[in-house]
Amino acid sequence: MADILMDKCTAAKGAFPILATSTGEMRNKAIALMADALERDCDKILDANAKDLENAKAAGIRSTLIDRLVLTDARIRAIAASLRKVAALPDPLGGGTVWNRPNGMRIRRVHVPIGLIAIIYEARPNVTADAAAICIKSGNACVLRGGKEAVLSSIAIVASVRSALKAAGLPEDCVQIVEDTTRESSNRLMTMNGVVDLLIPRGGRSLIRAVVDNATVPVIETGAGNCHVYVEKSADIDMALELVYNAKTSRPSVCNAAESLLVDREIAAEFLPRLRTRMPEVELRGCEEALAILEGITPATEEDYYTEYNDYVMSVKVVGSIDEAIAHINETGTMHSELIVTRDVAAADRFTAAVDAAAVYVNVSTRFTDGEEFGFGAEIGISTQKFHARGPMGPEELTTQKYIIEGNGQTR
Repeated sequence: MADILMDKCTAAKGAFPILATSTGEMRNKAIALMADALERDCDKILDANAKDLENAKAAGIRSTLIDRLVLTDARIRAIAASLRKVAALPDPLGGGTVWNRPNGMRIRRVHVPIGLIAIIYEARPNVTADAAAICIKSGNACVLRGGKEAVLSSIAIVASVRSALKAAGLPEDCVQIVEDTTRESSNRLMTMNGVVDLLIPRGGRSLIRAVVDNATVPVIETGAGNCHVYVEKSADIDMALELVYNAKTSRPSVCNAAESLLVDREIAAEFLPRLRTRMPEVELRGCEEALAILEGITPATEEDYYTEYNDYVMSVKVVGSIDEAIAHINETGTMHSELIVTRDVAAADRFTAAVDAAAVYVNVSTRFTDGEEFGFGAEIGISTQKFHARGPMGPEELTTQKYIIEGNGQTR
């Protein structure tokens, strides 16, 4: 396995210089052809996906996670549409700033690709297409290592992507898929110093933690989403009900779904019974004050407040002030997406300034933390760290910078 994996990485690394020096027009053409190929090969991809779904159900994977695996005609068309949006974005390479020094030197700071990017991800086959497109747009070669749940779908998608690269006149080896989904393949990618220039994990907390703790190559931490909704005492109750409902139930298996609810003590007795009526499918796990208001709900443990459920479960805590809410979020959150529902401008300003997260919302569902919703066409992941990139990562976030200095014989 290790030799096969090294061969794939070496091939991608070898193809990188051609991709890195290609024109923006060539890369855009390749991405447009990738979108066309996905639509052309839709039946093949759906056949592979059907086998993945059959295997996932046989393995007992719960329904909310099965939803992340499912591809349909409509979903493949949506993936193709997102790729076309990526192609339409400005070229992230080149550009930059220029300045002259007193000795006559001319300095240019330009954006350049990072190199070979490895992505380790779970479940969602759309990530395969999105990651490939964003890497191509930014001039980076990539090695994609998805989870076993969607491996056949990912292999079929990459076959379409590689055919498009070839048709566009770019090396198909720029995009590689790792067919081995054992832990060994992940561990190997984590330690390929000198080959892998950047590793991006995309998935649940355990995957991301394993990569961050064990990788010796550079890593951008992404994904885990213990997202909170804080319903402040001045909130419009009807709006708050709809925002919590959308953030929790529209797609509970994704990282921007809400997992924790904080409610101001002054409105908890009115809000919580209406919330239980609004979303009866969600199991609420509450603090002592919430239990006194909502008889029969599950008592919350300390662990509940730190948990990303990816399911129809939500922790509930009654708080006495905005500062208590902020402190709880900063203690238990994953720096992903946090929401305040309020009509108080000062409270909104306090919350957005003090909450430590990549995306902070005022009266907007957390479900909008997404590259396409932010106007990036797609995303490589959502960075929850603070260096280099934070929040949804589009093509610009997969570039680094280079200084080009020109002169006429200056010495120091």
